[in-house]
Amino acid sequence: MPDTMSPEAAQAVMPALREAVHEAASLALPHFRPGAQTRARIWSKAGGSPVTEADVAVDAFLKVRLSQIVPAAAWLSEETRDDPVRLKADLVWIVDPIDGTRAFLSGHPDWSIAVGLLAGGEPLVGIVHAPASGHFYEAVAGFGATRDAAPIRVSDRAMLPAARVTGPKPMIERLARGLAREGVEPDFVRVDRVPSLALRVARVAEGSIDVGLVSSDARDWDLAAADLILREAGGSVCDLAGRRTIYNRENPVHGELVAVPEGLLAPAIAALTA
Repeated sequence: MPDTMSPEAAQAVMPALREAVHEAASLALPHFRPGAQTRARIWSKAGGSPVTEADVAVDAFLKVRLSQIVPAAAWLSEETRDDPVRLKADLVWIVDPIDGTRAFLSGHPDWSIAVGLLAGGEPLVGIVHAPASGHFYEAVAGFGATRDAAPIRVSDRAMLPAARVTGPKPMIERLARGLAREGVEPDFVRVDRVPSLALRVARVAEGSIDVGLVSSDARDWDLAAADLILREAGGSVCDLAGRRTIYNRENPVHGELVAVPEGLLAPAIAALTA
């Protein structure tokens, strides 16, 4: 297989990718107990964040299966030692085996498996699967975005007042203060924070959330797959200067971001930076 890939070629491998992600979910689901603590083994990584045996099993499985589907692609994952060879690769898998591990281990349903494929530094394929609910979001660049095979689109809201907003409380409060300085009553509908960042962005893509706020320190694997889904649905993940997120840098860590429909990008940034 060549070391680059067209959107048409990516579309052709989607059935195999869906099957791989569904199989990966079958490895995690036996360890998930809705509303209760997982019985999976848990330990702490450097920095104190938790990891479970399910994270490791899904990561190992996907590394093998995805490498079979697109052998030329390099690899970046939350649970695998970083290999700098990815920095020179045209194709790169970016994977979070369980996005929202704390939700997974506590029995909260909002965790996901996120799989993205970059081509030339840009997201080409994005899959976000929420095994607890069964929802499956996907996109291929230029082919639109779907949830459970049905097309999705961002909301058509063009004003922040009364918008459905989710994310870190300090960022929501900054957003509200920015509007208040302009003499506008925010009157947000505050949506419970979605523990999986990939799912938070995917829900902006499907139109059930208008503004998804992202605090600093998110990683490529949290964002790349869902970002493409949002782009294909009419929105984007941007920094507070309005620049789209850049992936596969040497340090795959990001600052504060907003996930919004294109029509809300300028007002959201203006309010956050007022």
